[in-house]
Amino acid sequence: MSLLDEIRKPVLKEMDEFESYFNRTMKSDVPLLKIVLNYILRRKGKQMRPLLVFLTAKLNGKISEPTYVAATLIELLHTASLVHDDIVDDAHERRGALSVNALWNSKIAVLAGDYMLSAGLLISVEKSRYDMLEIVSESVQSMAEGELLQIQKARKLNIKEEDYYKIIISKTAALLSACTATGARSVTEDPDTIQLMKDFGENIGIAFQIRDDILDYESNGLTGKTVGNDIKERKITLPLIHSLELASMPQKRKILSIVKSRKKTRGEINEVIKFVSSTGGLEYAEIKMNQYRDKALAILDSYPASDVKESLQQFVNYTTSRNK
Repeated sequence: MSLLDEIRKPVLKEMDEFESYFNRTMKSDVPLLKIVLNYILRRKGKQMRPLLVFLTAKLNGKISEPTYVAATLIELLHTASLVHDDIVDDAHERRGALSVNALWNSKIAVLAGDYMLSAGLLISVEKSRYDMLEIVSESVQSMAEGELLQIQKARKLNIKEEDYYKIIISKTAALLSACTATGARSVTEDPDTIQLMKDFGENIGIAFQIRDDILDYESNGLTGKTVGNDIKERKITLPLIHSLELASMPQKRKILSIVKSRKKTRGEINEVIKFVSSTGGLEYAEIKMNQYRDKALAILDSYPASDVKESLQQFVNYTTSRNK
């Protein structure tokens, strides 16, 4: 049994029921859209975000239909954002399979993503869960701002550590904090509990993204993406930011000229990876990642012992120890 299977145990029944609940929202009478949606459904990932919604809900109360609405809204948003991200990044693969824009085209991919976003809005309105819609809408807005900030900084390559955190809080952390906030909101109206769970999700999100950025420098054959992909896409992440701060001016200029280049050789990408590895960039990023992991775990310490609490602790540790 995998670690994720262990983590799912306290909400296994709910996750099984969620699958059919979610699939009902991904139906259309338009033949082309039906084909695209079916393709997306067949390629669904680990469903970590709905899992986080259900675990957070059960930690704070009794799971009921509002929790399913929250999980569906989050999964629709997440799936739509992946489809749109592939267009923004001009990515032709997702989880080892062809992306929607590669199989069809960008126009169809944009429209499919828009359809999923609107399906999320509709289910929120139909169930009168405007509170959850507000949380998720703020998350969508934040993700768009984070993406644009990253594009702006990538043009000038002047990203500092504080910019990096601003970007990942706006992107990855915003969605995970929406998971935990809506999960809590589905079972309680207490604003302090909802805010606590939002902070919990944000800390997981920051740690999760730092781990992702570390993996881009580590070759293990499991990540599903090419090592050095961030460098290829001119993305400066925490390991490289730290190494550049320690570098001499000539060394810094040389590394930045490689990152800035739109046509890099594999040898040049490897040179940047070696530079980061030899100057402590990965170790520094790991220390920062563990600090956010520990902040998330400290929030759970305020809850009594339970199988749900244990699963959430495992979830936090999984995000920072995963190899893909």
